[in-house]
Amino acid sequence: MINHREKAKENFMAGYNCAQSVFLAFCDETGLDRETAARLASSFGGGMGRLREVCGAVSGMFMAAGMIKGYEDPKDQDGKKAQYQLVQDLAEAFKEKNDSIICRELLGLTQHSDSPVPSERTEEYYQKRPCAELVADAAEILERMLYD
Repeated sequence: MINHREKAKENFMAGYNCAQSVFLAFCDETGLDRETAARLASSFGGGMGRLREVCGAVSGMFMAAGMIKGYEDPKDQDGKKAQYQLVQDLAEAFKEKNDSIICRELLGLTQHSDSPVPSERTEEYYQKRPCAELVADAAEILERMLYD
């Protein structure tokens, strides 16, 4: 089986944002090519466009869950219920491990950001940010819930 945890971490270390890192780790299962998946998830990094709201790793996890287990029919109440339950379970598992699903809280920031300028990916950046582990956690949680 694919090690989604390591794939997500490798994606992040290659420069993808948190949402892209997790979502791209599941390309084989979603059926999306990497370019489409990267573009789709590109707005969700930095807690939604660097607003520091819902963590990009969590958003990527939710998007992959939707592509793999989601519903299509807008009248499919059972499908909606099942998907919403899966999302709530994923969020709860992520919170249990990391105490929050909010980017700024995970980074120890006191307020949201409105700067669209991404941080430069330097050695110092990777050392002070928990993001590589957060994307790995999100991928592992989704893998476990999908396949265990």
